[in-house]
Amino acid sequence: MHLPGPLQEWIENLAAVYFEPPPGLGVDFTAPPGAPALFAPDSVAWRVFKNPLALIVGGIAAVILELAEPRVRAGVWTHTSFRADPLTRMKRTGYAAMVTVYAPAEAARAMIAAISHRHGAIAGYTETGAPYRADDPELLDWVQATASFGFVEAYRRYAAPLTPDEIDRFYAESAPAAGLYGAHGAPRSAAQCAALFADMAPKLERSEIIFEFLRLVSAAPLLPAPLKALQPTLIRAAVATLPAWARDQLGLGPSYRLHFAERQLLSALGAGGERLQLERAPAAQACRRLGLASDLLYRPHPHDKN
Repeated sequence: MHLPGPLQEWIENLAAVYFEPPPGLGVDFTAPPGAPALFAPDSVAWRVFKNPLALIVGGIAAVILELAEPRVRAGVWTHTSFRADPLTRMKRTGYAAMVTVYAPAEAARAMIAAISHRHGAIAGYTETGAPYRADDPELLDWVQATASFGFVEAYRRYAAPLTPDEIDRFYAESAPAAGLYGAHGAPRSAAQCAALFADMAPKLERSEIIFEFLRLVSAAPLLPAPLKALQPTLIRAAVATLPAWARDQLGLGPSYRLHFAERQLLSALGAGGERLQLERAPAAQACRRLGLASDLLYRPHPHDKN
């Protein structure tokens, strides 16, 4: 679906800011013609990652879970720019996800190799003296699991329904790319993700850094000025996406509760993201690279609720 010309152009210009490559991560999603991606066009991942609301809400949810693990938290808070510039750091993470899913496979592999190389140099100690390495297989599996969980849960809650088989497909499709990142034990189904969460739960803990992260995201220019008032709702939606036990364990109480009217609004926005075709987005560009209709991912699915 396209909106009337001027309105479509206005939205394309607003969205383009979020699809611009961060320094050092520029990839051409339109070339070379015919180059396959790591994920197939009929994958569940291609559907999920084209929805802006699912990306924002799912990304925040994933970071909350990552910061709940003390070793991941120490690595992220010490060795990245989250504290000084959370917006740029989140954009880099989001863009890396776009490259992984939609870019030519050769470009995706090159980017993943560079990220893995940087991870190999990150090590230190938590505030309690426990050692950590960013390339620790257990931590890589946890980060991959939190990302997959965050994105697929945000999509099915606020954008469009997914069957249990589709959710399992989403996890299974992600396994080869996760392996390139070093996450060879990443979950391949919803049941495996639940099992990993159960194994990791005793290691997760409440931290003031989680609340600081949420304050930073709330204050950052995450959305363009006309939509700035939505940011607290998006943060509450991300918290609501977490399992109930995780919210309790991390101390994310009633002040983060998502209200009924907010859920309705998010469902409307998510549904809009399913239909409003953004020609400059990586998803549409990847479709054109493969000679597919650029509206391929925006067509209704039989079980859609909208």
